[in-house]
Amino acid sequence: MNPSQPARKLPRRTFLRGMGSVIALPFLESLVPLQSLKAAAQSGHPTAPTRMAFIYHPNGVIQDNWNAGAAGRLTNDLTRTLKPLDPLRRYVNVISGLEHKRANGNGDGPGDHARATATFLTGAQAKKTGGKDIQLGRSFDQVAADHLSNGSRFRSLELSATNARSSGTCDSGYSCAYQYNIAWQNERSPLPPQVNPRDVFKQLFGASDPKELALMEHRMLRQKSILDTLRNDTARLNRKISSEDRDQLEEYYTSLRAVEHRLQTKAFDPNDIPKDIQLPIGIPANYSEYLDAMYDLMLLAFQTDSTRVITFLQAHDGSGRSFPELGIHSGHHQLSHHRGDVGKIEDLKAIDEFYLQAFARFLEKLSKTPDGANRTLADSCMLVYGGAISDGNRHKHNNLPVILAGGAVEGNRHLIYKDEPMCNLYCAMLEKAGGTVPRFGDSSGALVGI
Repeated sequence: MNPSQPARKLPRRTFLRGMGSVIALPFLESLVPLQSLKAAAQSGHPTAPTRMAFIYHPNGVIQDNWNAGAAGRLTNDLTRTLKPLDPLRRYVNVISGLEHKRANGNGDGPGDHARATATFLTGAQAKKTGGKDIQLGRSFDQVAADHLSNGSRFRSLELSATNARSSGTCDSGYSCAYQYNIAWQNERSPLPPQVNPRDVFKQLFGASDPKELALMEHRMLRQKSILDTLRNDTARLNRKISSEDRDQLEEYYTSLRAVEHRLQTKAFDPNDIPKDIQLPIGIPANYSEYLDAMYDLMLLAFQTDSTRVITFLQAHDGSGRSFPELGIHSGHHQLSHHRGDVGKIEDLKAIDEFYLQAFARFLEKLSKTPDGANRTLADSCMLVYGGAISDGNRHKHNNLPVILAGGAVEGNRHLIYKDEPMCNLYCAMLEKAGGTVPRFGDSSGALVGI
């Protein structure tokens, strides 16, 4: 997490503080001065800020199952992989024809998985090195944070559901820093993601004072809620806000308790930890629950305006994770080199669907979470879901699997381009959010039609 700048004129956040906790509340319209709401309406600026998230899908997809049909409105019969998004199609754009040329070798030989993860948000060619002399480029999430983070508690939030590594040699002589980080502060400094949902929860809802954080950890171990310390303040707050805001606050508390309970009760059995990954206590044993825990924390971070920019590496490219919950015991990377094997292809279809189901659950929760009058969190979001490898069997980096979701852009579309840089999408997103970035990475301009 990165600290942010001073608050905006129109307040979005209110805090309640108890022993070992500081709770940022969701946007409650009745706490905003009437003149501020009128001024915002007259200026044309919405009361809800734009939020962006970038979610990485590893090892490519089975493209026949990703195909969204002809350009235009999404068809009524989405393919198996995209089917989980069907009820949310009003928020969904499937984008075809984008590429990351700098994920190719370009003279550097093998290492497509490391380059894919590295290039996804930077559009830059990773210097081939396994040492400390790494060199890449600033990632787009940090550019977006320059424009969006003013007034939020944290400049950005970096998450991962894989083990975090920023040194050592990984794929074909490339530093592990490339393969395990999608957020980069500058060309030499990755922003290591947090992998433990429990630590993220403490960061978001605990105070910065070490003593208060210790109290919070003690309370979590005793299965107590952070809300227990805030009863008096909550009662006073309820007397000041409207009935609609009270309902919204209760919904927020309910979701907070649900996340808290999951983190208190779900942890790895040491015998269940995969051999290739060392995971700290507090990470759910079931991978689906792990993804849900991270997505729920993303929702809470947006809901409380703790941050407006999030990156989530579901798994690094080249991940060998197996999926016993799907009955799949071979590693994802191994399966991705299927060479036409029908059984492996079916397993890969199931894995692709598994990841999209988790994303769909997140988008559905956003669409049901109030964010001011007649708005939901989904309405202010631009969410990029995708990866920098299209065909894992051949390590292709063109016609990438990309979804742009959220109500901050028109939805229910299949947008088809021809060999457009992925970075053009990022430029277009920032324009939609009211910012400008003429060029980024290998962009040639803003993507038309977003």
